[in-house]
Amino acid sequence: MEIARDELAGRLDDEALTVLDVRGGGEFSGEAGYGCCGRQGHIPGARHLDVQDLASCGSADEVRALVALEPGAEIAAYCHSGSRSAWAAEILRDAGYAARNYVGSWHEWSHAVPAPADG
Repeated sequence: MEIARDELAGRLDDEALTVLDVRGGGEFSGEAGYGCCGRQGHIPGARHLDVQDLASCGSADEVRALVALEPGAEIAAYCHSGSRSAWAAEILRDAGYAARNYVGSWHEWSHAVPAPADG
């Protein structure tokens, strides 16, 4: 299950959707990242939760406690290129969330969507 950039960009203010950045903390903050990206940082309004923290959970209950959203909540996960977020979305779906992967992830977003100050 995937979410496309245009849908995600159009739903940033939608309180029914949680945008979840599953990269490392430095990538989220913009202090680290990949040179192939148009810029560093994160999607506006995104929450940060490293995929390694999700993967270390031993049960769906632990995932739900970590995510702190009601089961069934809609989540769009992203990372740098869609691989870590695909893994995260699978873990989240197994825990009862309506999770989708943003395949283009930060690599696509950083090139295609202007930063808030650019807008």
